[in-house]
Amino acid sequence: MDSAAKIIRCMQNAARHCDVGVPSADAVAHIIGISLKPAIMQLFSTKDEQLADRLVQAYKEAYLREDTIPCPLFGGAEELLSSLKANGKILAVATGKARRGLDRAWNNTNTGHFFTTSRCADEAHSKPSPDMLLQILDELNISAHDALMVGDTTYDMQMAQAIGMDRVGVSYGVHAQVNLEKHHPETIVHSIPELQQWLIHT
Repeated sequence: MDSAAKIIRCMQNAARHCDVGVPSADAVAHIIGISLKPAIMQLFSTKDEQLADRLVQAYKEAYLREDTIPCPLFGGAEELLSSLKANGKILAVATGKARRGLDRAWNNTNTGHFFTTSRCADEAHSKPSPDMLLQILDELNISAHDALMVGDTTYDMQMAQAIGMDRVGVSYGVHAQVNLEKHHPETIVHSIPELQQWLIHT
């Protein structure tokens, strides 16, 4: 899903609401993928738990106000998921969203049926810890060497790299290609059709 613009908007609105310095779009984009409270503490360079809790609440309220406008799927995403599912691939999600947020996203896009399992920010240690991936692999009884992580952030690349899981970076998300490359992905793709082509022929 192309959710970056909404996340940035809501985080900047939360900063205004809490009367703290409004972070730049690039700064917010950099923390996308981490669980919400650790992300906020990093973004605002604070160890003040009370301030972080206020920002978390303000962000959640801003996001819910905007949730009447679903984030769009990237072009070709549904076709890719259908193709992978039809070819017997087991699909899972490891996300910095809370369970409620992932369920809402799945309902808005009618894509939840493609996925066998998932782990969310309120069910595991935050990325870049590999905890989410380890839980998923354990549940599915799959080795890290038999799985592939597809992600658009350095945190996705780090969590897979930590357990020896192959990974593919996508450059159309929130982190720059040069930063994804530092974690030695199998490849970096620049669109959903390119990702589908690589998965089919690899």
